[in-house]
Amino acid sequence: MLAAASINFSSMICYSILGPFFPGEAEKKGASNTVVGLIFGCFALVNFLTSLIMGNYLTKIGAKFMFVAGMFVSGCVTILFGMLDKVPSGPMFIGLCFLVRAMDAISFAAAMTASFSILAKAFPNNIATVLGSLEIFTGLGLVLGPPLGGFLYQSFGYEIPFITLGCVVLLLVPVNMWLLPKYDSIPSKESFWKLFLLPKVLFLCFTIFSLSACLGFLDPTMSLFILKKFKLPAGYVGLVFLGLALSYSLSSPLLGLLSDKMPHLRKWLLVSGGLITALCFFLLGPAPVLHIESQLWMFVLVLVFLGFSLGMSAIPVFPEILQCAYENGFEEGLSLLGLVSGLFNAVWSLGAFIGPTLGGFLNEKLGFEWASAIQGGWAVLSGLATGIFYIAEATRKSSSSSLQNPPSDNEERTHLLGSET
Repeated sequence: MLAAASINFSSMICYSILGPFFPGEAEKKGASNTVVGLIFGCFALVNFLTSLIMGNYLTKIGAKFMFVAGMFVSGCVTILFGMLDKVPSGPMFIGLCFLVRAMDAISFAAAMTASFSILAKAFPNNIATVLGSLEIFTGLGLVLGPPLGGFLYQSFGYEIPFITLGCVVLLLVPVNMWLLPKYDSIPSKESFWKLFLLPKVLFLCFTIFSLSACLGFLDPTMSLFILKKFKLPAGYVGLVFLGLALSYSLSSPLLGLLSDKMPHLRKWLLVSGGLITALCFFLLGPAPVLHIESQLWMFVLVLVFLGFSLGMSAIPVFPEILQCAYENGFEEGLSLLGLVSGLFNAVWSLGAFIGPTLGGFLNEKLGFEWASAIQGGWAVLSGLATGIFYIAEATRKSSSSSLQNPPSDNEERTHLLGSET
């Protein structure tokens, strides 16, 4: 648990420090809003492709080796990213940004796929609770990343935030080599396609995609909006991110515990979480049709609700996919956990690519207010689609159970006597 917490914490800090200052720094180097969105998004696209590969070959590579190697590479490329301000402006800078982000994505995919599988193997009966508790460290990374990155950038310049955090990640490598157990597993013949094409898994994957796309949209757009709208210095921009990150990290353990103790509530958490997320994005600008002037306190309040709603939808998804796999005959073991973990990370990464890419384009063409309202459409669609699927599933189960258990002769006789009376 401690090993997985360390990679979540350090990876999220390395990921989130870019938000307060990198978009502005990239603009100085000749990158447009759309290109900045692509730089953020390419991390997720490469993560999407490599997560599927890592999940499929988890048992052959070994979960522990994959995890430790991913951490080591992540620390090295984080330091490399801090050297990019020395690169000439224009195509050279932009090209190296893409290359280093892609290398970071491969290492992140390896570490996260392995960590999810190890945790699910170690705590098979409390997956949602453990993942929810792990999100505390994810949230802490997201909380500390922006203000820490903004402070180090303002105080020491572009290089120091990346060099400092890269060295911290490298120091954690030997610690995790000592802490992590080694799990042996027999490779399974099950495939990603068989898992992915299950109807319930398809809808759950769309939920993952929509949440990730909405969250990824904020990476290249929110800091620029805060700087221009509220005139805050870069160091204070990171503090605004606290509203989202704190509410998500604090609510996730409670939502995970609720999901494990009362599994029948998972479907309602998924549906209501998606719809509340959509409402939050509509109010984030707010949408121009509302004719409400954006204010800093209201912006932070919406981020607080957004963090909670994201937790409502994100935490129950992993155990729901795992339960669906068991119901459809998948063998229990580390191989299946690798498939589910890889699929989860891959779909999340696809959304994290579409979100910043589309978000950067919409922000450039329409402005943040309209862009955030449109982005919330992903959450509306996933919430409604998942709700309709669960209603149809409950209706089908009810019909099949009534056909399998017809009323007995005594029940029919009692019914007839009652009607005659």
